[in-house]
Amino acid sequence: MRVEGRPEVNIGMIGHVDHGKTTLTKVISGTWTDRHSEEIKRGITIKLGYADASFYKCPKCEGHAAYTTKKKCPNCDSECEFLRTVSFVDAPGHETLMATMLSGAAIMNGAILLIAANEKCPQPQTKEHLMALTISDVKNIIIVQNKIDIVDEEHAIQNYQQIKEFVKGTIGENAPILPICAQRGENIDVLLEAINEFIPSPEPNPDLPPRMHIARSFDVNNPGSSPEELIGGILGGTLTQGELKMGDEIEIRPGIKTEVKGKVIYEPIHSTIVSLHSGSKKVDAVGPGGLIAIGTNLDPAMTKSDSLIGKVVGKSETLPNVLHEITMEVKLLDRVVGAASEVEVETLNSNEPLMLSVGTATTVGTVTSARDNIANVRLKIPICAEAEQGVAISRRISGRWRLIGYGILK
Repeated sequence: MRVEGRPEVNIGMIGHVDHGKTTLTKVISGTWTDRHSEEIKRGITIKLGYADASFYKCPKCEGHAAYTTKKKCPNCDSECEFLRTVSFVDAPGHETLMATMLSGAAIMNGAILLIAANEKCPQPQTKEHLMALTISDVKNIIIVQNKIDIVDEEHAIQNYQQIKEFVKGTIGENAPILPICAQRGENIDVLLEAINEFIPSPEPNPDLPPRMHIARSFDVNNPGSSPEELIGGILGGTLTQGELKMGDEIEIRPGIKTEVKGKVIYEPIHSTIVSLHSGSKKVDAVGPGGLIAIGTNLDPAMTKSDSLIGKVVGKSETLPNVLHEITMEVKLLDRVVGAASEVEVETLNSNEPLMLSVGTATTVGTVTSARDNIANVRLKIPICAEAEQGVAISRRISGRWRLIGYGILK
């Protein structure tokens, strides 16, 4: 049953830096997702931003004019019918923040790829973000041609043709391309209709063991709170499968780093769910789709400042093993994406460092062997993952981590 204010699908806002992702999120949701002081100062998104929006449909208006985020129709003032609530994940578009974007892609059910009409398409991170969707198997895509108000018709058509050529042969080939102006709120109703049509909510699967990828973790207590007033640590993320309920005993892996007899090991963290929030709603149970917050009885010092990002939550004794070394089947791209000048991707070499993104986790590893299309990698920070899970592979090129391919865990 659909509940107003309880999100049921995660939609990524992706694309090159300054193409209008945060502005469009604000226009739809009313929330400005750049909340951190450094983001405001620099004018770019640094952390993943989150915002919820409820969609409605007017029973009297026709076509795209019927779609709105208001309870009362802005066209005819009729009471609108509630459709669903969605969560938007605003991913950074700057080249230095690709690891953050990849962790965001892991929790997306669909994506809106923004492309500015006043710049040649594709820009470096436009290519990199589309490849990230491919690696994360995000197939429900809408392409938004933004900033059409600052180009003439000829340039808008030329840019549209560049977009069509860019997505040919990719997962975005059949995606609708919608011209909008986020700054002025033009054509937003057309976009809302497309979201409703092309990005469905995931089907619940309560029989599978629950898996939640942690995308945020924090301490909500005010400085100086007395011990009696302290609230346990909060975990934010999304369920990819299964169901979690109030009172469930949960486990977090890889867990806490400890040293036993000179050997570094990771101890799983155990806790109990003491509260559940889906959007603005306090709930008793949560399933896949939409961003959720889990209240725990953990020491809030363990969860502050996103310290548990990348870890996996599940019921006790149901999570995959913690991996310190991985074997993966590798598929390298022909050319490096994201760099201003594209270079051919060379084969992996033994002792080469790589940045690997698995779920919301980012780790660095060293290739111990690479033969044919199979690579073994020793990880600096272990991951909790299972066979057949996808891995985004980045290599350090000219001082930046660049996406060069993906792997499938064996």
